[in-house]
Amino acid sequence: MAYVIVDTCVKDNACVEVCPVDCIKEGVFTDSDGKTYDMMFINPDECIDCGVCEPECPSNAIYPETSIPDNLKHFIRINREAFASGQVG
Repeated sequence: MAYVIVDTCVKDNACVEVCPVDCIKEGVFTDSDGKTYDMMFINPDECIDCGVCEPECPSNAIYPETSIPDNLKHFIRINREAFASGQVG
């Protein structure tokens, strides 16, 4: 499991500062539907599920993958594809 960042991200970098494995990166990702996301992203292959980033987020944009609201579940894919595509990271 990993944590996931959604589009309410305000890019204040508090999450980056506390991440012990440096798996959170700022970037711009254009999804296959043409929508562009300019935000922070969590690399799901590097996230160790420690959870220290979640309480640091001032916009409540970080969720555990297993408890993300249904209307935001597509961000699980978006975070993964942002790194897999090379657009972020």
